[in-house]
Amino acid sequence: MNKHPLHSIERSELRVLPVRPGRMTYQLHVGLPPSYAHGTGQTYPVVYVTDGYWSFPMIAKMRDLLFFDQTVPEFIVVGLGYAGDNLDFEKLRWNELSPVPLKDAPESTGRAAEFLHTIEREVIPFIEHEYRVDSSFRVLAGSSLGGLFTLFTMYTSPQLFHAYIAATPAVTEGDNWIFKLEEEFARNGRSIKGSLFLSVGGEEYAVHLGAVRRFHERIISRQYRALFCELRIIENVGHCGGIFEAYVRGLSYVFRPLTQVIKQATLN
Repeated sequence: MNKHPLHSIERSELRVLPVRPGRMTYQLHVGLPPSYAHGTGQTYPVVYVTDGYWSFPMIAKMRDLLFFDQTVPEFIVVGLGYAGDNLDFEKLRWNELSPVPLKDAPESTGRAAEFLHTIEREVIPFIEHEYRVDSSFRVLAGSSLGGLFTLFTMYTSPQLFHAYIAATPAVTEGDNWIFKLEEEFARNGRSIKGSLFLSVGGEEYAVHLGAVRRFHERIISRQYRALFCELRIIENVGHCGGIFEAYVRGLSYVFRPLTQVIKQATLN
């Protein structure tokens, strides 16, 4: 029987964080931009994306196409995932992307705070030590539960990232828990600096569609001076079908300040 070579993603690497007793072993999918190999000393912003085993290949290819169109700068993409064989990704994501225990969830839940701690104390330092990173511009992206985790991160560690992409975030989970966190954040007079892109599919369940709309309206009503926020309703798609467009639009949106600088420099 003829064996065909395995397909691989160009300019990508798999890195495993040091193993620690009693916890998950994390694997990072790292995608480098075309110019990285030139070794000029250039540094790059980083997009960290949840569900790396699914979303990393998508964003790695989007990046190169969007850069060709000059709608994003070159950036490093880091997919957050797990090391090991025969892993149940659904079980793992329910556990680590949910900020509170969920009553009707199929698996154990509520470890988002621990996962965020790992990202802040281990993942980001590892990436910024191993690669030429522009630490002044970090993006966090995620869809569904990953989108909920992205919003949770924005409110609990607002200085850690500089932009957020929450594709069809699961804002109704935990009895609308993220609305309560948002309310507490605003009541304490705290502020957010950066940009947030939200999306939802136009054909999603009415409850979910309405909740994402309300969440966007809630954010706009706060009138954060340093937060730029956009909601895109992606017509004719449901919960999963809109993720592709959400990341294309979201990357273009959050990187707009950097691309405007690049275009202006080109004109001069």
